[in-house]
Amino acid sequence: MINKLFQHKPYEIGLAMSGGGIKGLCHAGVLKALEEVGVKPNIMSGVSAGSIVAAFYSDGYTPDEIGDLFSDVSFREWTQIRRPTGGIFTIEPFVSFLKKHLRTKRVEDLPIPVRIVATNLDAGKSVTFKSGDLVECIAASCSVPVLFVPRKIDGVNYVDGGVFKNFPVSTIRDECEHLIGVNASPLVADEYKLTIINVALRAYHFMFKANIIHDKELCDWLIEPTDMGGFDTFDTEKSKEIFNLGYTTAKELIKERLQVKAKL
Repeated sequence: MINKLFQHKPYEIGLAMSGGGIKGLCHAGVLKALEEVGVKPNIMSGVSAGSIVAAFYSDGYTPDEIGDLFSDVSFREWTQIRRPTGGIFTIEPFVSFLKKHLRTKRVEDLPIPVRIVATNLDAGKSVTFKSGDLVECIAASCSVPVLFVPRKIDGVNYVDGGVFKNFPVSTIRDECEHLIGVNASPLVADEYKLTIINVALRAYHFMFKANIIHDKELCDWLIEPTDMGGFDTFDTEKSKEIFNLGYTTAKELIKERLQVKAKL
């Protein structure tokens, strides 16, 4: 036990990114702010939207390029309604989009290691993909229960990793010396439209509160844009605003850190 306390960890900087639908574009904004001060993660973990940004960033896309890729899309473009068997929509158009733009094909081949968190629906447990088909692992992590059809990998049904772990800090905590966590889904009981999708997502997001508390405490540096509550999960027309919110929030926190360091 004592040896573990003094054991050097394999990665210097880790970055954990939460789920949150289109709100996950704030992760790309944070990455841009970090790059401007010379900080780049050596390992990343992501759930749902966080896994998407992590994969594209590791694949060589710049934060701005990631923002541009997701700026002109809509919920309808990425989904297809289907007969209600396991979910209301299938995400095959989204899967095709990922296959078209991601150059790396397998998780283990990504230049920056990425851990993708999903939920094994059959066994009822959280699963972390360290290897496997990259697009399929991302699709599994993004498959919101009921809304989307579960993703089947090797005969096992997987759904959104946020069911058990919407903020995957603990997933890489033991592997990195310093850990930055970005939570794109702070709990805000704001106004909402009474539609089937909004009610389902609202109830679903309220469940996240319990499973992110411990992980927030594990961060060396927590970035949590407080104004994110004003955006809906599929508010795609506001993607630029969301990207900029992540960027400005991170910039402000970096400035505060530098000022404190200067005083010391």
